[in-house]
Amino acid sequence: MRETIQVLIVEDDFRIAEINRQLVSRVDGFTVLEVVKTGEEALRLLRNKAKLPHLILLDVYIPDTEGLSLFWQLRKEFTEIDVIMVTAAKEVATIAETLRGGIFDYIVKPADYVRFEQTLKRFSNQQALLASRVELEQDEIDWLTGLQTSPRIETITEGKLPKGIDQITLDKIKEVIQETEKSGVTAMDAGNRVGVSRSTARRYLEYLVSIKEAEAQLKYGDIGRPERKYISWTK
Repeated sequence: MRETIQVLIVEDDFRIAEINRQLVSRVDGFTVLEVVKTGEEALRLLRNKAKLPHLILLDVYIPDTEGLSLFWQLRKEFTEIDVIMVTAAKEVATIAETLRGGIFDYIVKPADYVRFEQTLKRFSNQQALLASRVELEQDEIDWLTGLQTSPRIETITEGKLPKGIDQITLDKIKEVIQETEKSGVTAMDAGNRVGVSRSTARRYLEYLVSIKEAEAQLKYGDIGRPERKYISWTK
């Protein structure tokens, strides 16, 4: 089950802010964390939040900031949060600057629901792909950057298991790490227990790490290199 994507809306016009809030709420898998009117409010909220939002919807024209200063402050302090510009600003210089700053998308007001939904679903699918992988192949990277579409990748973003992971083996690997919950298990030990190679077991274990059902820790012995052990997060 995918994690709900939390959104912060930064918009000084309360009517537009409410429209944007309703648009976000209509898209499955998204929820509005907060709506703020100023840059000061946005920064104060983010600096004091234990858990940050995944996404910020940001207007260019914020009353207590000049130009794109808030945008760049957000990119500097909160690089892990993605930004979608939702603004009436259509100047090429502004759009180019935000693109260089790594925006996920740029939506010109007034935003219609279909366009809004498209970008939020694309964001959700991107997050699903990144969460399901330890490494990416070139076609997956091309899909992320918009160079091509891939039916194979679409199955991942729909919540299905990625290529190379089958449910039966995955369930067996889960059983192994749950049985060794306190001590953890290496890829070699897991492979021996399940009857697969060490590299195959590692692929499944790393997949469980990527979806936050297990964690990997380095265990240092008296001699030799440290072992990478996998421990279930299920308590």
